Amino acid sequence: MSDRLGFYKKVMFELNHQVLQQRIEEHELHQLFWECTLRCNLNCRHCGSDCRMLSEKDDMPFEDFAKVLDEVRAHQDPAKVMVITTGGEPTMRNDLAHCGEEITKRGFIWGMVCNGMLLSAEKLDEFVRAGLKSLAVSFDGFEEDHNWMRGNPMSYKNVLRAVEAMKQHPSLTWDVITCVNQRTIKYLPQFRDFLISLGIRRWRLFTVFPSGRAANDPDLRLSNEQFVEMMEFIKDTRLQGKIRADYGCDGFLGKYEGEVRNHYYSCSAGINIASVLADGSISGCLSIRSDYHQGNIYKDSFWEVWQNKFQVYRNRRWMKTDQCSNCKMWRYCQGNGMHLRDGNGKLQLCQYQMIAETKEY
Repeated sequence: MSDRLGFYKKVMFELNHQVLQQRIEEHELHQLFWECTLRCNLNCRHCGSDCRMLSEKDDMPFEDFAKVLDEVRAHQDPAKVMVITTGGEPTMRNDLAHCGEEITKRGFIWGMVCNGMLLSAEKLDEFVRAGLKSLAVSFDGFEEDHNWMRGNPMSYKNVLRAVEAMKQHPSLTWDVITCVNQRTIKYLPQFRDFLISLGIRRWRLFTVFPSGRAANDPDLRLSNEQFVEMMEFIKDTRLQGKIRADYGCDGFLGKYEGEVRNHYYSCSAGINIASVLADGSISGCLSIRSDYHQGNIYKDSFWEVWQNKFQVYRNRRWMKTDQCSNCKMWRYCQGNGMHLRDGNGKLQLCQYQMIAETKEY
């Protein structure tokens, strides 16, 4: 490990590693994503799924997912598990409020990730009455660039409407998510000030990884220097204290760990996070390829799969190949996020390497 990281950070890396080992051993479920539909009302440039306005795959009946919830709460306190409805676009389900109400009745915390297109004040009121506790909405830049990213000329206006609706619910924990790209990296300070003026207090920034529609789109990928620029921007924004900016859970960040988000890096997929996809597949998180699905709720017990069939997530020695084989940060990175591995296990993107290769590092 480079001495440039400093003694304190070395100690924190080691403590984080020890905590991760305990979490792996216990593998207590903390978040359960439900891909409740593949239908979507946008056409996002970076989408990595098979979502479309009219999906050939029917929405999963809630009764099928309810069996998973009942399995989980038979073994674990549901009050410690957040069930996150996502898609596709979850608000395209006419019965979403009913689904949320049933999730809440079973003792789970109901959260949602959505694009804001259908999130009117009336609709959000309905969701909050049904028990919604946490909400994240995509907000990808000023009007032209947001609509370019989302593929719909009305998307920006509807996000602004959603923000105003969320502000009316003090009991709701909410934030906006920005996928930073070649267009938006140029005006992040101005966009930050705009978000603050709207009354937004939580902001998550992600970068687009090379998958799905984004795999060959150069407009979506940042250079190494731009990535470091974004890290410095997030660090400075956090120090200002006017809005809580966090880099997403995307990867290990070396010297920026502990400075651009509230936790030190670990990929929790298959350790504390699981997903049920629209076809019933059981996975770690919704960004991960089907090669790493571990079962299917229509033929397997979800709890049995969670307890016994996530070894590929919980013992990642198989990732110690290629550029990871001799990396001094392996102990603390463990091969980066599962969503960044292709079907052959090859790492597609390394944020730590992007940082280390810049002159500023």
